[in-house]
Amino acid sequence: MANEVSLLEAVVLGTVQGLTEFLPISSSAHLRVVPAALGWHDPGAAYSAVLQLGSVLAVITYFFKQLVEIATGSIKAVKDKDFESVDFKIAAGIIIGTIPICVIGLAIKKLLESPDSPIRSLMVVGVVSIIMGLMLLVAEKFGSQKKVLNEMGIKEGLLVGLGQALALIPGCSRSGSTLTVAMLLGLNRADAARFSFLLGIPAIVLSGLLELKELIEIGFQQSDVVNLACGLLVSWLVSWASIAWLIRFLQKHSTWGFVVYRVLFGSYVIYLATRGG
Repeated sequence: MANEVSLLEAVVLGTVQGLTEFLPISSSAHLRVVPAALGWHDPGAAYSAVLQLGSVLAVITYFFKQLVEIATGSIKAVKDKDFESVDFKIAAGIIIGTIPICVIGLAIKKLLESPDSPIRSLMVVGVVSIIMGLMLLVAEKFGSQKKVLNEMGIKEGLLVGLGQALALIPGCSRSGSTLTVAMLLGLNRADAARFSFLLGIPAIVLSGLLELKELIEIGFQQSDVVNLACGLLVSWLVSWASIAWLIRFLQKHSTWGFVVYRVLFGSYVIYLATRGG
Protein backbone atom coordinates (compact mmCIF):
# COMPACT_ATOMS: atom_id res chain seq x y z
CA MET A 1 0.00 0.00 0.00
CA ALA A 2 1.07 3.54 -0.61
CA ASN A 3 0.62 4.30 3.10
CA GLU A 4 0.50 1.64 5.81
CA VAL A 5 -2.88 1.62 7.58
CA SER A 6 -3.04 0.47 11.20
CA LEU A 7 -5.84 -1.66 12.67
CA LEU A 8 -7.35 1.38 14.40
CA GLU A 9 -7.25 3.37 11.17
CA ALA A 10 -8.78 0.46 9.24
CA VAL A 11 -11.69 0.15 11.70
CA VAL A 12 -12.29 3.91 11.77
CA LEU A 13 -12.09 4.18 7.98
CA GLY A 14 -14.39 1.14 7.58
CA THR A 15 -16.91 2.82 9.86
CA VAL A 16 -16.63 6.11 7.96
CA GLN A 17 -17.05 4.25 4.66
CA GLY A 18 -20.14 2.41 5.91
CA LEU A 19 -21.75 5.54 7.31
CA THR A 20 -21.11 7.74 4.29
CA GLU A 21 -21.22 5.54 1.15
CA PHE A 22 -25.00 5.54 0.90
CA LEU A 23 -25.81 8.80 2.62
CA PRO A 24 -25.64 11.70 0.12
CA ILE A 25 -22.61 13.25 1.82
CA SER A 26 -19.64 11.66 -0.04
CA SER A 27 -17.68 8.72 1.34
CA SER A 28 -14.55 9.66 -0.65
CA ALA A 29 -14.60 13.15 0.89
CA HIS A 30 -14.89 11.79 4.43
CA LEU A 31 -12.21 9.15 3.79
CA ARG A 32 -9.97 12.03 2.71
CA VAL A 33 -10.93 14.49 5.46
CA VAL A 34 -11.13 12.22 8.53
CA PRO A 35 -7.48 11.09 8.25
CA ALA A 36 -6.43 14.71 7.68
CA ALA A 37 -8.39 15.88 10.73
CA LEU A 38 -6.85 13.10 12.87
CA GLY A 39 -3.34 13.70 11.59
CA TRP A 40 -3.16 10.41 9.67
CA HIS A 41 -1.83 9.83 6.17
CA ASP A 42 -4.28 9.92 3.26
CA PRO A 43 -4.90 6.18 2.62
CA GLY A 44 -5.29 6.93 -1.08
CA ALA A 45 -8.07 6.26 -3.59
CA ALA A 46 -7.01 2.62 -4.01
CA TYR A 47 -7.50 1.77 -0.33
CA SER A 48 -10.80 3.66 -0.29
CA ALA A 49 -12.01 1.75 -3.36
CA VAL A 50 -11.26 -1.59 -1.70
CA LEU A 51 -13.18 -0.55 1.42
CA GLN A 52 -16.15 0.10 -0.85
CA LEU A 53 -16.38 -3.65 -1.48
CA GLY A 54 -17.77 -3.94 2.04
CA SER A 55 -20.47 -1.46 1.09
CA VAL A 56 -21.39 -3.23 -2.12
CA LEU A 57 -21.61 -6.53 -0.24
CA ALA A 58 -24.13 -4.80 2.02
CA VAL A 59 -26.19 -3.71 -1.02
CA ILE A 60 -26.17 -7.22 -2.45
CA THR A 61 -27.24 -8.84 0.81
CA TYR A 62 -29.88 -6.19 1.54
CA PHE A 63 -31.43 -6.25 -1.95
CA PHE A 64 -30.67 -9.92 -2.73
CA LYS A 65 -34.29 -10.93 -3.35
CA GLN A 66 -34.93 -7.92 -5.60
CA LEU A 67 -31.68 -8.48 -7.51
CA VAL A 68 -32.65 -12.11 -8.18
CA GLU A 69 -36.08 -10.99 -9.40
CA ILE A 70 -34.55 -8.39 -11.74
CA ALA A 71 -32.00 -10.88 -13.11
CA THR A 72 -34.49 -13.71 -13.70
CA GLY A 73 -37.09 -11.31 -15.07
CA SER A 74 -34.56 -9.81 -17.48
CA ILE A 75 -33.44 -13.21 -18.76
CA LYS A 76 -37.07 -14.20 -19.33
CA ALA A 77 -37.74 -10.87 -21.08
CA VAL A 78 -34.83 -11.43 -23.47
CA LYS A 79 -36.02 -14.95 -24.26
CA ASP A 80 -39.56 -13.69 -24.87
CA LYS A 81 -38.32 -10.52 -26.62
CA ASP A 82 -40.38 -8.54 -24.16
CA PHE A 83 -38.21 -5.44 -24.03
CA GLU A 84 -40.96 -3.45 -22.30
CA SER A 85 -40.60 -5.66 -19.24
CA VAL A 86 -40.05 -3.66 -16.05
CA ASP A 87 -37.22 -5.96 -14.93
CA PHE A 88 -35.50 -5.65 -18.32
CA LYS A 89 -35.74 -1.84 -18.29
CA ILE A 90 -34.28 -1.61 -14.79
CA ALA A 91 -31.46 -4.03 -15.61
CA ALA A 92 -30.70 -2.23 -18.88
CA GLY A 93 -30.76 1.10 -17.06
CA ILE A 94 -28.22 -0.19 -14.54
CA ILE A 95 -25.93 -1.58 -17.27
CA ILE A 96 -26.11 1.55 -19.45
CA GLY A 97 -25.76 3.78 -16.41
CA THR A 98 -22.54 2.03 -15.40
CA ILE A 99 -20.74 2.82 -18.67
CA PRO A 100 -19.96 6.54 -18.07
CA ILE A 101 -18.19 6.06 -14.74
CA CYS A 102 -16.18 3.09 -16.08
CA VAL A 103 -15.00 4.94 -19.20
CA ILE A 104 -14.18 8.20 -17.41
CA GLY A 105 -12.73 6.41 -14.38
CA LEU A 106 -10.26 4.43 -16.49
CA ALA A 107 -9.33 7.57 -18.46
CA ILE A 108 -8.32 9.53 -15.34
CA LYS A 109 -7.36 6.60 -13.09
CA LYS A 110 -3.79 7.76 -12.41
CA LEU A 111 -4.95 11.28 -11.57
CA LEU A 112 -7.53 9.93 -9.12
CA GLU A 113 -5.15 7.56 -7.34
CA SER A 114 -2.26 9.92 -6.65
CA PRO A 115 -2.40 11.16 -3.03
CA ASP A 116 -0.84 14.41 -4.27
CA SER A 117 -3.38 14.87 -7.08
CA PRO A 118 -5.01 18.34 -7.15
CA ILE A 119 -8.38 16.62 -7.52
CA ARG A 120 -7.92 15.10 -4.02
CA SER A 121 -7.04 18.42 -2.40
CA LEU A 122 -9.09 19.51 0.59
CA MET A 123 -10.08 22.73 -1.16
CA VAL A 124 -11.61 20.81 -4.07
CA VAL A 125 -13.40 18.45 -1.67
CA GLY A 126 -14.88 21.35 0.28
CA VAL A 127 -16.03 23.39 -2.71
CA VAL A 128 -17.52 20.38 -4.51
CA SER A 129 -19.32 19.26 -1.35
CA ILE A 130 -21.07 22.62 -1.08
CA ILE A 131 -21.97 22.78 -4.78
CA MET A 132 -23.47 19.27 -4.79
CA GLY A 133 -25.32 20.01 -1.58
CA LEU A 134 -26.97 22.97 -3.28
CA MET A 135 -27.79 20.80 -6.31
CA LEU A 136 -29.54 18.35 -3.98
CA LEU A 137 -31.52 21.31 -2.65
CA VAL A 138 -32.60 22.14 -6.22
CA ALA A 139 -33.72 18.53 -6.75
CA GLU A 140 -35.63 18.57 -3.47
CA LYS A 141 -37.41 21.79 -4.39
CA PHE A 142 -38.18 21.19 -8.08
CA GLY A 143 -38.33 17.38 -8.51
CA SER A 144 -41.91 16.12 -8.82
CA GLN A 145 -41.16 12.94 -6.78
CA LYS A 146 -44.14 11.20 -8.39
CA LYS A 147 -42.37 8.39 -10.25
CA VAL A 148 -41.57 4.97 -8.78
CA LEU A 149 -38.69 2.57 -9.40
CA ASN A 150 -40.68 0.53 -11.95
CA GLU A 151 -40.80 3.59 -14.22
CA MET A 152 -37.02 3.76 -14.56
CA GLY A 153 -35.65 2.74 -17.95
CA ILE A 154 -32.61 2.98 -20.21
CA LYS A 155 -32.80 6.75 -20.74
CA GLU A 156 -33.16 7.44 -17.03
CA GLY A 157 -30.38 4.94 -16.28
CA LEU A 158 -28.01 6.76 -18.62
CA LEU A 159 -28.79 10.17 -17.11
CA VAL A 160 -28.37 8.95 -13.54
CA GLY A 161 -25.21 7.14 -14.70
CA LEU A 162 -23.78 10.44 -15.94
CA GLY A 163 -24.49 11.82 -12.49
CA GLN A 164 -22.69 8.83 -10.98
CA ALA A 165 -19.60 9.64 -13.06
CA LEU A 166 -19.36 13.00 -11.27
CA ALA A 167 -18.64 11.06 -8.08
CA LEU A 168 -15.11 10.41 -9.35
CA ILE A 169 -14.42 13.85 -7.91
CA PRO A 170 -13.94 13.54 -4.12
CA GLY A 171 -16.65 15.52 -2.36
CA CYS A 172 -19.27 14.96 -5.05
CA SER A 173 -20.81 11.78 -3.52
CA ARG A 174 -21.89 8.90 -5.73
CA SER A 175 -25.05 8.47 -3.68
CA GLY A 176 -25.66 12.21 -3.61
CA SER A 177 -25.18 12.81 -7.33
CA THR A 178 -27.31 9.82 -8.39
CA LEU A 179 -30.00 10.67 -5.85
CA THR A 180 -30.02 14.26 -7.10
CA VAL A 181 -30.38 13.30 -10.78
CA ALA A 182 -33.02 10.64 -10.04
CA MET A 183 -35.08 13.15 -8.05
CA LEU A 184 -34.72 15.75 -10.81
CA LEU A 185 -36.14 13.10 -13.17
CA GLY A 186 -39.19 12.90 -10.91
CA LEU A 187 -38.45 9.79 -8.86
CA ASN A 188 -39.65 9.80 -5.25
CA ARG A 189 -36.92 10.02 -2.61
CA ALA A 190 -36.98 6.41 -1.34
CA ASP A 191 -37.03 4.85 -4.83
CA ALA A 192 -34.36 7.30 -6.00
CA ALA A 193 -32.19 5.95 -3.18
CA ARG A 194 -33.00 2.34 -4.14
CA PHE A 195 -32.01 2.95 -7.77
CA SER A 196 -28.87 4.74 -6.61
CA PHE A 197 -27.89 1.69 -4.54
CA LEU A 198 -28.59 -0.78 -7.35
CA LEU A 199 -26.78 1.34 -9.96
CA GLY A 200 -23.70 1.50 -7.77
CA ILE A 201 -23.20 -2.26 -7.58
CA PRO A 202 -21.36 -2.87 -10.90
CA ALA A 203 -19.17 0.24 -10.69
CA ILE A 204 -18.15 -0.27 -7.07
CA VAL A 205 -17.44 -3.99 -7.60
CA LEU A 206 -15.31 -3.38 -10.71
CA SER A 207 -13.42 -0.50 -9.08
CA GLY A 208 -12.85 -2.34 -5.81
CA LEU A 209 -11.68 -5.57 -7.43
CA LEU A 210 -9.32 -3.71 -9.77
CA GLU A 211 -7.75 -1.83 -6.87
CA LEU A 212 -7.56 -4.98 -4.73
CA LYS A 213 -5.73 -6.73 -7.56
CA GLU A 214 -3.23 -3.89 -7.78
CA LEU A 215 -2.72 -3.79 -4.01
CA ILE A 216 -2.04 -7.54 -4.04
CA GLU A 217 0.48 -7.11 -6.86
CA ILE A 218 2.26 -4.40 -4.86
CA GLY A 219 2.47 -6.81 -1.95
CA PHE A 220 0.85 -7.17 1.45
CA GLN A 221 2.33 -7.60 4.86
CA GLN A 222 0.34 -10.01 7.05
CA SER A 223 -0.77 -7.06 9.19
CA ASP A 224 -2.01 -5.27 6.07
CA VAL A 225 -4.28 -8.22 5.19
CA VAL A 226 -5.73 -8.45 8.70
CA ASN A 227 -6.28 -4.71 8.93
CA LEU A 228 -7.92 -4.50 5.52
CA ALA A 229 -10.15 -7.49 6.31
CA CYS A 230 -11.29 -5.79 9.54
CA GLY A 231 -11.99 -2.58 7.63
CA LEU A 232 -14.03 -4.49 5.05
CA LEU A 233 -16.06 -6.28 7.73
CA VAL A 234 -16.83 -3.04 9.56
CA SER A 235 -17.70 -1.35 6.26
CA TRP A 236 -20.15 -4.17 5.40
CA LEU A 237 -21.98 -4.12 8.74
CA VAL A 238 -22.21 -0.34 9.03
CA SER A 239 -23.21 0.01 5.35
CA TRP A 240 -26.08 -2.47 5.78
CA ALA A 241 -27.42 -0.49 8.73
CA SER A 242 -27.05 2.78 6.80
CA ILE A 243 -29.03 1.44 3.82
CA ALA A 244 -31.89 0.25 6.01
CA TRP A 245 -31.99 3.54 7.91
CA LEU A 246 -31.81 5.80 4.84
CA ILE A 247 -34.67 4.11 2.98
CA ARG A 248 -36.93 4.36 6.04
CA PHE A 249 -35.85 7.96 6.61
CA LEU A 250 -36.53 9.11 3.03
CA GLN A 251 -40.01 7.58 3.06
CA LYS A 252 -41.07 10.22 5.59
CA HIS A 253 -38.48 13.00 5.49
CA SER A 254 -36.86 15.35 2.98
CA THR A 255 -33.15 15.65 2.17
CA TRP A 256 -32.82 19.11 3.71
CA GLY A 257 -30.77 17.83 6.63
CA PHE A 258 -28.19 16.39 4.22
CA VAL A 259 -28.08 19.70 2.32
CA VAL A 260 -27.30 21.61 5.51
CA TYR A 261 -24.72 19.02 6.56
CA ARG A 262 -22.95 19.18 3.20
CA VAL A 263 -22.70 22.96 3.28
CA LEU A 264 -21.37 22.93 6.85
CA PHE A 265 -19.01 20.03 6.11
CA GLY A 266 -17.74 21.71 2.95
CA SER A 267 -17.15 24.96 4.83
CA TYR A 268 -15.17 23.08 7.50
CA VAL A 269 -13.06 21.35 4.84
CA ILE A 270 -12.30 24.68 3.17
CA TYR A 271 -11.25 25.98 6.59
CA LEU A 272 -8.93 22.96 6.99
CA ALA A 273 -7.48 23.65 3.55
CA THR A 274 -6.74 27.27 4.38
CA ARG A 275 -5.03 26.12 7.60
CA GLY A 276 -2.88 23.69 5.63
CA GLY A 277 -4.73 20.58 6.96
